[in-house]
Amino acid sequence: MACSSPVIVAHDAVTETEKVLLSISSAIGGDDLVSAVAQIDLVAAGGYYPARAALIIKKPSYLRLEIIPPLGPPDFFLAATTQKMVIIIPSKGELYRGEPTGRNMARFLPWKFGIEEIVAILAGTYPPLAGEVIYERHLEDGSNMRIEMKVRSGAAQTVIVGSEGRLNKLARYDENGRLLYTAEFADYDQEKPLAGKVTVSMADGTASITVKYSNLQIEKARDLSVFDLPEPAGFRTIMMP
Repeated sequence: MACSSPVIVAHDAVTETEKVLLSISSAIGGDDLVSAVAQIDLVAAGGYYPARAALIIKKPSYLRLEIIPPLGPPDFFLAATTQKMVIIIPSKGELYRGEPTGRNMARFLPWKFGIEEIVAILAGTYPPLAGEVIYERHLEDGSNMRIEMKVRSGAAQTVIVGSEGRLNKLARYDENGRLLYTAEFADYDQEKPLAGKVTVSMADGTASITVKYSNLQIEKARDLSVFDLPEPAGFRTIMMP
């Protein structure tokens, strides 16, 4: 087991810790638009479900996802913003509309992540905690850094930062200190700030998902209309609370 140095709690150390976290959280800027083709490998309910998708994200809470089938046109479209989420399934003639909450996301994904949490992880960073954050920093093996974040409610998360200042791992905990999930970030390209591979595993073993990026592009977001799905006529609209 790796040993860690004593927790760094001095004011200067906390400031240095915040600098490290700022570097990670700002690797993809708030005005950056990230687009990629994603190979998605989902393991859930005893099955393995691979898929390719066109993915567009913008922090803090913009997401567009289109599943690319082996043959024929896409049959699953998702677009979410801070306030709304629209999902279209052409083969069923169905259109779902509602807020981008964890509960609504769970109707189509095997976990209850809200839109801001999903976008943060896909953007290669850690999601925000609600409230004033207390930091603790440990040095491990002389190279990796473990930073623990906790808020008054008890919710917490731990990030592991590699020697090159890249985020390697995230562990998220609920208000009772129970591990919810882990996310691992790998396959960094020297020319890109984003991990080429992200793996999220639920702590209860119910699901895991691996996302591998290709054709990754980062540009300034000048038009957000890409996150507004045109709603086809004649589809049955299903409202989500």
